[in-house]
Amino acid sequence: MLDNLPTLAETLKIHHLYANKKLGQHFLLDMNITDKIAKLTGPLEGVNVAEVGPGPGGLTRSLVTAGAKHVLAIEMDDRFLVPLSDITDAADGKLTVLGADALTVDIPKHINGEIRIAANLPYNVGTKLLINWLTASPLFWTRAVLMFQKEVAERVVAKPSDSAYGRLAILSQSVCEADLAFVVPSKAFSPPPKVDSAVVVLNPLPEAQRFEDLVTLGKVTASAFQMRRKMLRRSLKGMASAYGWEAEAWLEACEIDPQRRPETLSVLEFHELTRAYIIHLKNRAP
Repeated sequence: MLDNLPTLAETLKIHHLYANKKLGQHFLLDMNITDKIAKLTGPLEGVNVAEVGPGPGGLTRSLVTAGAKHVLAIEMDDRFLVPLSDITDAADGKLTVLGADALTVDIPKHINGEIRIAANLPYNVGTKLLINWLTASPLFWTRAVLMFQKEVAERVVAKPSDSAYGRLAILSQSVCEADLAFVVPSKAFSPPPKVDSAVVVLNPLPEAQRFEDLVTLGKVTASAFQMRRKMLRRSLKGMASAYGWEAEAWLEACEIDPQRRPETLSVLEFHELTRAYIIHLKNRAP
């Protein structure tokens, strides 16, 4: 029955829909690309998928067609609820559309069983959504296939000494294996954004390998990269001195040269820095 629906471009015309710049909307109308994203999310037999920002429903159609057990499509723009209801009617009970802001939705409350995430994320909230999902406790998803603007995607998958390496790469790779799957040119969207996009695949690490305190790790990396061209003894000075510590002593306790720059440290070295910081705080507690 999905084959009988209007094309995505026709759907936009029928319902007089347009992209809302304030919501960072750019519609992906190429079903070859949405099918490719759905394939990266799979195999989907017996698997539930949470989709964020379905818009006119291109990726939604691809996920249902790919054999997902059930798709929960979360859309905060009420204008799209009517065209999405047409897909619901044709999806034979495999689609639920939730009109809500994904930043506030507790996805596991709406889905039973294995959950994967697939989304063409709005540019203005993509990073925040990713951080929310990385820091979820317990981690409720088993794979995430997410489209970001290309610059953000490169920051997620970057390695030490890459120009894009920083806080987002370290947080992401402390929880997941992160790979850039493919680039989507701006011309694939309507309206076309000014930059290309890229799809990232995130597969959670075994629980024992995930870093245990992303909040503190986030603070350490934020301090380290606030002056990314400075030596670590300089960029970490403020955070260390706030709790009666010298940055040099902190770094040397982790066998890290205080003259190194933050972009040269591995993810595991940032873990060691964070653990040492946590221990220092505990030892100072009355």
